[in-house]
Amino acid sequence: MNKDLLLSKLWEQYTSITPSAKKIHSLLEEKGEKIENDHIAIRTFNDARVNIAVLEKPFVKAGYVSKGEYVFESKKLFARHYEHATDNTAPRIFISELELEKCSEELQLSVKELLDSCDQSVFEKEDLVLSGAVWNANSFETYNTLLDESEYAAWMYVYGFRANHFTINVNALTNFSNLEELNSFLKESNWRMNASGGEIKGTPAQLLEQSSTLADLNAIKFDEGTKEIPSCYYEFALRYPMENGELYQGFVASSADKIFESTDVKLQS
Repeated sequence: MNKDLLLSKLWEQYTSITPSAKKIHSLLEEKGEKIENDHIAIRTFNDARVNIAVLEKPFVKAGYVSKGEYVFESKKLFARHYEHATDNTAPRIFISELELEKCSEELQLSVKELLDSCDQSVFEKEDLVLSGAVWNANSFETYNTLLDESEYAAWMYVYGFRANHFTINVNALTNFSNLEELNSFLKESNWRMNASGGEIKGTPAQLLEQSSTLADLNAIKFDEGTKEIPSCYYEFALRYPMENGELYQGFVASSADKIFESTDVKLQS
């Protein structure tokens, strides 16, 4: 699958459960903005069948190269980001994985049982990253059990392999000179922002500022009945120049840690 088709399919899958993204996209286009994508984030587990080394394959095949590694100790996550080798307009790819060995035995067993329950050939598919939940995610009890320990694991249980969020490149916007202006515009249009750690994560000194909406609520049919579960969100990134004058291309772990919480049930109330 070539780069453009892969990215297009990720966007289509993402917006199918994140209608706010299309609405915000249209809202900005109505102001004359041409939207550029800063990065796409994807979640997984560090089980050898589905870890970063597996999910990176279609991106590497499409020309992406690993550029940075990040550790999120409190959330027990490890991540890598990728940049396209020849197309500097292509969005970065950010893939994170839950470090299962740092989780409880109960959570480890739950994830193993989920993966064991699948037709193992599904993990060999080139489009695994577009496959959603390839296991039966029909138990609200299981969702809540995972949620008690790891919001990340609970989200993965329901949504599986897909883009967790897309990100607007604020540097490319013409009507907003900073994130404060963009956030104010979005709030005036009744979008709810992730305020965990402050609405703006990061500083100019760290060369990256980020903000995000709270995840949409998506109706999921469990055996116990239909429940509204946070799905995905839209992020906004403003990058600053390094000493050589080029824009910083990486990520700030402490900021990304708070961005992860855009899908947290606790922030929805």
